[in-house]
Amino acid sequence: MTTASNSLGETDSVATRALHDLERSDPGLQADPRPLVSGELSSGHENKTTELERSWWSCVWSHRPKLLYLGLFAAAYVLGAGVAQALAIVPGTGISIWPPSGLCIATLVYTSRYSWPWWLVAGCLAEMFSNSLWFFSPLPAAFLIYTGNALEAVVGAWLVNWACGRPVRLETLREVLALVVLGAGIAPVVSATVGSATLAWFGIKSQTFAAAWPLFWLGDATGVLIVAPLALVLFQNWGDRTQLSATRWIEASILGVIFLGVAALSLSGHLASAYVVLPPLLWAAVRFEFKGAAVALTLLALITVVFTISGASQFVGDPEFQRQLQYALQLFLAISAFSVLIVAAISRQHQQALLTLGQSERELRELVDVVPVAIARLAPDGNPMFFNKRLIDFLGLDITDLEEPGRSRLAAAVATAVHPDDTAGYKEALNHSLLTGEPFSRRYRLRRADSVYRWVEGRIEPLRGQDGAILQWYGVSLDIDDQMRLYSDIQERESKIRRLVESDIIGIVIWDLDGRLIDANDAFLRMIQYDRQDLHAGLRWFDMTPPEWQEAHTHEEAEELKTTGKMQPREKEYFRKDGSRVPVLIGAACFEGESRQGVAYILDLTERKRAEAAQLRAEAALRQAFDGLAKAAQAASLAELSASIAHEVNQPLAAVMANSHACQRWLTAEPPNLERAQKTAERTISYAKSAADVVSRIRALFKQSVGTRSSTALSGVIAEALKLVADEAARRRVRLDIDIERDLPPIALDRIQIQQVLVNLIRNGMDAMTPVMGDRVLLMRVRSVDAVIQTEISDCGPGIEFPDRIFEPFFTTKEDGMGMGLAICRSIIESHGGRLWAEKNEPNGATFVFTLPVEATAPQ
Repeated sequence: MTTASNSLGETDSVATRALHDLERSDPGLQADPRPLVSGELSSGHENKTTELERSWWSCVWSHRPKLLYLGLFAAAYVLGAGVAQALAIVPGTGISIWPPSGLCIATLVYTSRYSWPWWLVAGCLAEMFSNSLWFFSPLPAAFLIYTGNALEAVVGAWLVNWACGRPVRLETLREVLALVVLGAGIAPVVSATVGSATLAWFGIKSQTFAAAWPLFWLGDATGVLIVAPLALVLFQNWGDRTQLSATRWIEASILGVIFLGVAALSLSGHLASAYVVLPPLLWAAVRFEFKGAAVALTLLALITVVFTISGASQFVGDPEFQRQLQYALQLFLAISAFSVLIVAAISRQHQQALLTLGQSERELRELVDVVPVAIARLAPDGNPMFFNKRLIDFLGLDITDLEEPGRSRLAAAVATAVHPDDTAGYKEALNHSLLTGEPFSRRYRLRRADSVYRWVEGRIEPLRGQDGAILQWYGVSLDIDDQMRLYSDIQERESKIRRLVESDIIGIVIWDLDGRLIDANDAFLRMIQYDRQDLHAGLRWFDMTPPEWQEAHTHEEAEELKTTGKMQPREKEYFRKDGSRVPVLIGAACFEGESRQGVAYILDLTERKRAEAAQLRAEAALRQAFDGLAKAAQAASLAELSASIAHEVNQPLAAVMANSHACQRWLTAEPPNLERAQKTAERTISYAKSAADVVSRIRALFKQSVGTRSSTALSGVIAEALKLVADEAARRRVRLDIDIERDLPPIALDRIQIQQVLVNLIRNGMDAMTPVMGDRVLLMRVRSVDAVIQTEISDCGPGIEFPDRIFEPFFTTKEDGMGMGLAICRSIIESHGGRLWAEKNEPNGATFVFTLPVEATAPQ
């Protein structure tokens, strides 16, 4: 079961799509399957032929119109037959204007070819019904006459569709001419021939073929001209809900009154000619196009029917002349219809042209507004007439904003938009173009809507008429502000490159791979002592290259340039014009996209080579000076060793002498104090031994000998050192404040050397506190810090005046000092892997700090 569509005679079905490939032979319509079917038959493919026929009938069934539409068609057919009967004014003929012919052709033109059988069947039934009501012809004759009418409709519809293509909307002169010539001129030949022959064959009303044929053809042609346009207009606007405006309704009403009045007067014979009705008809055709033409022709036909039936028409008269009046009536209606349709077509085509022109103008305006260019139109005197949207948005003003009393729009535009610095040049160039008619082209700055000036390139061209006079000027403004900034950057870069090329620092050469020097700057020519004439005469790399460099130039450098397009910088030499050599650093690269030519950068190394030679001489002199200093250092080392021995042995020897004198006093006393003398002698021996150990340790120190080290507790070494200085501290009234952290780990050290350091630092502290009048306290603090044991010895003396120099050999602040004690102490501590430094105390005094690493182990 298929579903019929809402359109007249159109449905959508699977069968329609199945026959899509068949619809090729009829332009504007679906294809005629018969050629394909016959081809299949000729090839013997009967099965395929059967399938095609079945599909064709399926399409016919699927395109069946709705019963409502078929009913309306049949009713209109019967009504048209009634009108024809009313207009049959020629006695004894029954032939008149035949409206059903126009209805049939219009229906077949508008509908699908697969629905034609349904319309023809409905027309046949309507024809038979009309015959029974009015014509009373024999059924065979009535059927043959309808057959002629059906053939006329089929031929006319096919010819019109073939000439115009679907859909036919009567909107062009070509479509109207096709309907008039093919549908109303050629197609009625078929119906007139068949109908006249039938009338003559059956002897209906004693009609002869020759007498009936003209009336038959003219009646069918007039019916087509009057009814077909009305039917097509109804079909095309069946569902159109467009309403006329009030003005158009008033115009239509006035036209209707005038038309009815003129038609009534002219057809009733009160006017000289019936053709007086043509002006209102043409008015309807011009103002309302095909709709107005169709309605006006329909009204004309109805008025004609009324006056003809009533006998008041000027086309009804003496029966003797009725045939001529019938011809006149049909010609009147045919000429009226033809004229109205032609005028309607021309009017419609004119309206379409206007609409197309308006649409083109809108599209052009939209294009002008959308195109990314500011566009203006100027009058011949240069005054602006039009700005496109982009220019309006750019300037922030329109043409109307330039209207100022006492000043032209051009002057206002220039004063408002052009940069003041560019105004004079702009006016001069524009005035020159306006006077001479030459195109205008200039770069200037234009003020944007946000008051920012941007560079634009303005071009104005004249539009000339056939006589050469300027009709208008058309101008465009291209925003080139970004390009101008880019050009400025490029010019700056070019200036830098030009300054580099023209500088006297680097030689620049343009070369060819064949070894020819194309161009060079003055720096390079001055470098090799050639001039421009020599360069133009021909200079080659190979001629300037010394023999030992020629092989490298020929193979390595040329091959590197060919392979990589560049040559890494390298040093070489060139011959000057006078034969001398110049050392250079040269690098080269081929131009991008050009493998045969490139640029080379050459730096003169003459001054650098001279500097290198001077540096070599200076280095030789420096080495000689270092040798002398080394000898002096050896002598200083010997002196330092002697001073160190004297300094370190001085204290034990002084103690030996003091104890020897004491021992002598105890022995010479009366009575001799042998116990005290013995103790004094023991101390003398101990100090003598200490002096010997000091000498041996100092020798080991300066010989960079490790000496004898053992894992020892630092607290024991400190206790021994304190015993050595106890008497001296008591004599100087110095209180020793000792703070030693418990459980200190043992460390690998030389007891004598560390003891020597402690004694030296304690005595230095006591010496520093000699001028102190109050309490003299020497603080010793020993702590384990990270992986070292840190010992601090602080005094409350005046402090250290030169903390950065006190560890230098022979530097001392004591009047009788040698300046070796602290230097020796630092050497001992550093030989144990530790550090020794001094710090100032606040507000006075100094602290000497040394560290010894815990991880040091005694040698095996």
